[in-house]
Amino acid sequence: MNPVYGVVAGMDVHKRMLAVVVAVWGEQEIEYRQRKFGTSCGELEGLSEWLSQQQVSEIAMESTAQYWRPVWLALEGRFRLHLAQPRSTLAPRGRKSDFADATRIVRRLLAEDLTLSYVPDREQRQWRAMTRMRVRMSTQQVRLRNQMEGLLEEGRIKLSSVVSDLLGVSGRAILWAMVHGTSDPEKLAALASYKLTTPVAQLKEALRGELDSSQRLLLKMLLEQWEQLAAHIEQLEAQMARALQAWEPAIRRLVEIPGISHVAAHQIIAEVGPEASAFLAPEKLASWVGVCPGTQESAEVSYSSRSPKGNPMLRRLLTQCAWAAVKVKGSIFEQKFRTLLPRLGAKPAIWAVAHRLLRVIWKVLHDKVSYIERGLLDSQALERRRKRYVRHLRKLGFAVTLTPIEAGPAI
Repeated sequence: MNPVYGVVAGMDVHKRMLAVVVAVWGEQEIEYRQRKFGTSCGELEGLSEWLSQQQVSEIAMESTAQYWRPVWLALEGRFRLHLAQPRSTLAPRGRKSDFADATRIVRRLLAEDLTLSYVPDREQRQWRAMTRMRVRMSTQQVRLRNQMEGLLEEGRIKLSSVVSDLLGVSGRAILWAMVHGTSDPEKLAALASYKLTTPVAQLKEALRGELDSSQRLLLKMLLEQWEQLAAHIEQLEAQMARALQAWEPAIRRLVEIPGISHVAAHQIIAEVGPEASAFLAPEKLASWVGVCPGTQESAEVSYSSRSPKGNPMLRRLLTQCAWAAVKVKGSIFEQKFRTLLPRLGAKPAIWAVAHRLLRVIWKVLHDKVSYIERGLLDSQALERRRKRYVRHLRKLGFAVTLTPIEAGPAI
């Protein structure tokens, strides 16, 4: 090994203690210095001072649950930090101890044999925390909606069958009236918004059931939780808009891509950064997210091309955006989906569209270019298709002469 890293430290992180090993280059061999620290604020300050005394330049630690986060915050800005994935620091069975683990982390870092995680700067981590909290709150809203629908079914009320959104303006007005004891179908139907297209007679028939007192109490609790989550989501979206105000040009470029909304653009920037500068190529980003084909090969035999595990938040978001993008008429994503659908089926085709969408996102962020929709109207694509068809016909033995429809005889 060559001393290209300078003085390096490795840490085995636990909830209450840290096992720290510093590798110091000697004239003929490496000297390993060991020390144990606690995880309180005072102990972490002492850790930082000791590492500075040892002239440490780089530190690698294992991403154990959430316990690495306070250590990272205490050392950030003073040292070059690396976060290793647990699979790349595994020990042989029967030979595991705290300081041995820390020593192994140092050795594998020097050998460049660690799988390192992408940890953005502090500001981007704050963006991530807000957008990921919004996703979790939206998931809770879906769960609450399903519970409300279950309560209505028990009361023989089929409101969700006649309105497109149970918790829309009309739905919430009707549900709150039920909570306050109203059970007359005519009075409940009168609360519907004028924009509701459901016939009044059909709405009254769906509201003929009745909730008992315990069901009304449960419905009240569920509605209050749902509205509180909706208010919190609105606050998070407003805070994200203020936090990303400096990156408004990047957001505008992203929302020009079919299928990407402002909320999706905020989450994309929070995950990969406003310029995707940590990823030198779209292939790197696709591999990190986990939307590219994987490789499982042995003895020149490919056993699987299943996509690797990656960023679960972006995988989920890209799938949603891909479904929205393929519904945009005339877009390149609709064309790609329709081409792949007969051969692959819906889900694999959407996965391929998500891969294409991510590569476009990288281009827009990294190269700071605007998205231009070409789709089926791209003259260059039409010209390539025309030449391909002519070439195939000539291979089959036909002489081909192309005449534009405008100049040809009327049929």
